[in-house]
Amino acid sequence: METNPTPLSPPIFNGEQYHVWAVKMKTYLRGHSLWKYVEEEKQIPELGANPTLNQIRIHEEEVAKALKALFYIHYAVTDQVFSRIMACDTPKEYWDKLKEEFGGSSQTRNMQVLNLRREFEMLKMQETENVKEYVDRLMNVVNKIKLLGEELTDHRIVEKVLVSLPERFEAKISSLEDSKDLSHISLAELVHSLQAQEQRRLLRQEDLGEGAMFASQKKKGFQGESRRYTGEKKGKENVNN
Repeated sequence: METNPTPLSPPIFNGEQYHVWAVKMKTYLRGHSLWKYVEEEKQIPELGANPTLNQIRIHEEEVAKALKALFYIHYAVTDQVFSRIMACDTPKEYWDKLKEEFGGSSQTRNMQVLNLRREFEMLKMQETENVKEYVDRLMNVVNKIKLLGEELTDHRIVEKVLVSLPERFEAKISSLEDSKDLSHISLAELVHSLQAQEQRRLLRQEDLGEGAMFASQKKKGFQGESRRYTGEKKGKENVNN
């Protein structure tokens, strides 16, 4: 079953990073209108006596979809994983067994969430970091928390970014507080605003550097002219003498 997926194939689970795979697989099944056969274990009603052609057609379609959901789950796991869940019969049984085997117990997940939340609270932006680098680090932790079923609101992440910024952003934070209620600013707006300030700061530093370099060159040129003038004057004095 270990095969290279095509764009139309489900994501392959090899026993690692279950929570990431589960999100992708759920989206894949929803895209094929098959998730209800996994989530609800939808029961297919039996055909009654003397069914119409339309009832027979609908029944066959439902049976085919349930089998298709089962097939996709079989296809989406490697042989090693399949050997641990192959005793199941329905799509929901397979899904629940995968969650039990690889998703960890409730206690384990709670401990993981607790550790990740602690890491989230401890993260600070370093003086040598730019905004993108820090937000990428932060969102990596946030996404891990969300994959475990916990929710972090956009507002909470915005608050975390604001309290984690170094002193060079104090003026920007003050201007944001004066111009807009921070409870309504989105994470994307905040990041773009901070990056704009960061860019302006870099440009000012470049301008100052160029100005200092120009002043230094000008000073050296003036000193050179002075030395040349002094040498010429001494030369004329020697000739006159």
